[in-house]
Amino acid sequence: MINSVGQSISSAIGANSLREGGKTRASTATGSTPASSASASASPAARMAAEGAPVDMDRIAAIKNAIASGNYPVNPDAIAERMLELDLPNAG
Repeated sequence: MINSVGQSISSAIGANSLREGGKTRASTATGSTPASSASASASPAARMAAEGAPVDMDRIAAIKNAIASGNYPVNPDAIAERMLELDLPNAG
């Protein structure tokens, strides 16, 4: 199922909140070293995976405002073309 832009953003924000809450609970529950020193010993790939993708909240807010005000540009031809590229195998 395809989520709307608002649903996708809400899901991403909720996942990030859960991830941040989990880090806090894990470090306080164990009473061990802070998360920053624990992540310093982890591999770069593991550290990046734990931090998650960067989210530009200013850009998200700007896009939401543009959609709400009706100023977000939509090119239906480009959308349709990309959908066809994703769904149809290359004929070459």
